[in-house]
Amino acid sequence: MNLKVIGTGSSGNAYLLYNKEEILLLECGVSFKKIKEALNFDFKKVVGCLLSHEHGDHNKAIKDILSVGINPYSSKGTLEASNVIDHHNSIIIESKKCYQIGNFKVIPFDIRHDVKEPLGFLINHPECGTTLFLTDSFYSPYKFNGLNNLIIEANFCEDIIDQKLKANKKFLRDRVLKSHLSIQKCIDLLNANDLSQVNNIVLIHLSDSNSNEVEFQQKVASATGKNTIVANNGLDIPFNKTPF
Repeated sequence: MNLKVIGTGSSGNAYLLYNKEEILLLECGVSFKKIKEALNFDFKKVVGCLLSHEHGDHNKAIKDILSVGINPYSSKGTLEASNVIDHHNSIIIESKKCYQIGNFKVIPFDIRHDVKEPLGFLINHPECGTTLFLTDSFYSPYKFNGLNNLIIEANFCEDIIDQKLKANKKFLRDRVLKSHLSIQKCIDLLNANDLSQVNNIVLIHLSDSNSNEVEFQQKVASATGKNTIVANNGLDIPFNKTPF
């Protein structure tokens, strides 16, 4: 299994979990042109698209992927807000139920964001094991068992955002604090879970202005002792259950 980053951050999010047989798209918040290029204009292997919520940096190309027969899997609230609830290819999924998508088993779970029904995902596949995909949530009440890989938001540093926004942009600061995961809370979440079998931690959705890529990577690697990678557009890495 490989993980490819088509886009990450506030300008747009889309990721591929792929092997020779199948592809799972995570989010579609970039231009359809970028998705097509990442797929080499071949949609046959795409088994579906998991969509966390309806903000444009996560769902920008949803109508395009529907037009080529890719099923978006998301909550009723997200599909309604994306104006695709009535499309015959849209598939409603519910928190804490298990879904088979190709050879991927997916369990959605509720997260905390300023939209109606946002979801995170536990994704299991024989090659990558159990992978946590969590973005755009300032908090998670859950612990996750048997993790092998994580794709997790580390959006901002509280010290940086306080320096830049506390004085004259308090509304924006408070909105970010209540809708995204800080590097501090990301580390707290990681430390609250059993990481003994984890192979990779991939940090996604870093804020362009309120994060520090080098510091974030070092902090998470130091706190967890795990291979930690900061996602950048175009990143393409092996993403298996074990390193070998």
